[in-house]
Amino acid sequence: MTVTVLMVAEKPMLADSIAKLLSDGKASKRKGWNNACSVSEYSGDFMGQRANFKVTSTCGHVMSVDFPQKYNNWDKTDPSELYTAPIQKIEANPKMKMNDYLASEARNADYLVLWLDCDKEGENICFEVVDAVQSAMRKPAKGDFMSVVYRAHFSAITEKDIKAAMKNLGRPNKNEALAVDARQELDLRVGCSFTRFQTKYFQGKYGDLDSSVISFGPCQTPTLAFCVTRHDQIVQFKPEPYWVIQTTFEDAEKTAMRAEWERGRMFDREVASMFLDRIKKAGGATVVDVSTKKSAKERPQALNTVELMRVASASLGLSPATTMHVAESLYTHGYISYPRTETTSYPANFDLRGTLMQQTGDRVWGAIASQVLADGINKPRGGEDKGDHPPITPMKAGGAVLGGDSSRVYEYVVRHFIATLMRNCTYDVTTVKLACGEEEFSFSGRKLIDPGFTLAFPWAGVDEDERAPNVKKGQKLTLKSAEIVNRETSPPGYLTESELITLMEKHGIGTDASIPVHINTICQRNYVTVESGRRLVPTTLGVCLIHGYWAVDRELVLPTMRAELETQLNLIAKGEADYLAVKNHALEQFRRKFVFFVLNVTRVDSLFGVSFTTLTEAGKPFSRCGKCRRFMKLVESRPARLYCSNCHDAYPVPSGRDGSLKTFGDKQCPLDGFDLLYWQGVGGKVARSYAFCPLLCLQSALRGNEERRRMRSLLASQLPAVVHLIRSVRLHGD
Repeated sequence: MTVTVLMVAEKPMLADSIAKLLSDGKASKRKGWNNACSVSEYSGDFMGQRANFKVTSTCGHVMSVDFPQKYNNWDKTDPSELYTAPIQKIEANPKMKMNDYLASEARNADYLVLWLDCDKEGENICFEVVDAVQSAMRKPAKGDFMSVVYRAHFSAITEKDIKAAMKNLGRPNKNEALAVDARQELDLRVGCSFTRFQTKYFQGKYGDLDSSVISFGPCQTPTLAFCVTRHDQIVQFKPEPYWVIQTTFEDAEKTAMRAEWERGRMFDREVASMFLDRIKKAGGATVVDVSTKKSAKERPQALNTVELMRVASASLGLSPATTMHVAESLYTHGYISYPRTETTSYPANFDLRGTLMQQTGDRVWGAIASQVLADGINKPRGGEDKGDHPPITPMKAGGAVLGGDSSRVYEYVVRHFIATLMRNCTYDVTTVKLACGEEEFSFSGRKLIDPGFTLAFPWAGVDEDERAPNVKKGQKLTLKSAEIVNRETSPPGYLTESELITLMEKHGIGTDASIPVHINTICQRNYVTVESGRRLVPTTLGVCLIHGYWAVDRELVLPTMRAELETQLNLIAKGEADYLAVKNHALEQFRRKFVFFVLNVTRVDSLFGVSFTTLTEAGKPFSRCGKCRRFMKLVESRPARLYCSNCHDAYPVPSGRDGSLKTFGDKQCPLDGFDLLYWQGVGGKVARSYAFCPLLCLQSALRGNEERRRMRSLLASQLPAVVHLIRSVRLHGD
């Protein structure tokens, strides 16, 4: 008897690679009917039986969570209701029809093998796939449906890892999936309640916020708070003048050496001048001590996700989101191991030598890898095993065929791996102490002994230009020059992405997978801008929000609240805490904070009032309101809208570089009397030109698809003259 085995990966390319490796390249391939996924088929053995294998994939999450349609009307739903409103699972991408597609491929299958990414999100998708295919597959002869569902655990797309995973199949972890369910529901309810309230409240009053959504998130808000805290330190910093004495001594051979004054800096110029007179009177110095100490730079620990993002931002100029996109592509193509891991220690059975040998042929770092093999691999530094995935390592050679960001990220992964197997960098530090009268001075220099791992990390090497001159104890030196230099204390710089990632990891804000998402969100929302050196500078909007939260409830921005929640979610994942108890307790906490925030929002508004222009003062007269027949003002900042200062109503209108907004002659909408407007596309966007009514545009945006069709039909029947002129009247947003 031949059985059918359906195997599902998380991405189409991953499914192709798995099928190719397990079939030894003999799998046939066809396009899936949803045009997003492919299906590879081959024959083999499974559980001691002959089997036909079908390998396909999802495209990330199959489902997402949302409120029923009636709760998505921002005008008709009080945001406080969102804490108790029902939620439902909906298809993450309805156009793909992923549920129907998976069910069709699962028809009459006997077994299901899940190859989703091996993290909590992947575990959650496992059960989404199970729900999609359960009714289509054959019912097992014995046991329930889960008895024929298996889970593959792997960390790299290599023949060794994939075949080992197939031989050691486990079961999907329901607890980890529930932890993700809890996080999704919390983020939905909390994020939507705060975001809807804030957006309506502030956009209804101010015209130059320059952000389409005023969002709040349990992780994004503490992330922004780190940036604003540093901003406040810079703004509030008051420079203070101080003075230092700079001296230069020389030996009998006229070799000059600049020494550091042991007193450091003085905040009183007169006192500094007194010491300068003493030094000049002494006229020279005596070497009182020469000491040499051996020092070392430790080689790095094995590479995890956070360290990769830190280095890519600081040294490669890549955002965390871009870094992870590139790393996932390298992983999918088999160049590196799974890039989402918190672990910094290699497994005991990891083939360090074999992995290193793969890199000996590279023209850039091959010689270094060969030298490490010849000298002998050093035992890697001890790290931490988080129990998720092995560290990020190269899985095959091939850097020469890569290009752009992929090449740079791959090179760093390889160099980091090689560096972990090398010796520490060792050097001598020679310190010379001088006595000039009663004042003490010193200078030091470094001499390289063994470059060690810095051969792979040349940017971390010891600067040999800082060598100390060759002097002996008791030697006399002549004072060549001495002067007072005026300086000022300086504020810290704005947080860099690299520093922000470090803070987020330290305080437990987000996970290795979500850290880049939160940083990207505060950039997209116009809460911070990314300046040179990938420094994060808060905007006026970002500063006002955080200062406002501090004025109302500091816990909304403190990292401790989210960190505590993450701890509870991890207990769910481990099966040590009840899913409903943790979720309901957290929801009640945030609900109370939301109610308190709404009652005290005027504290935030007082900050907005001195920083932004009200809608009444913003914009320029543009078209007439259908209610009062007075001119409404066009406010062109994000989001673009028409504002009637008499009726205190705002109406969204299209904006952007792809077209321009115009009045449509003197034509009015016969349904409500508003002046009709015309959006004219430019360049290749001419086909997107259309006429619309501002009020119907707003109403259409607030209704479902069925209601939109009804509104269009009604408008067409009432506007035969206009329809004749413009052929069709298309409502913006439909």
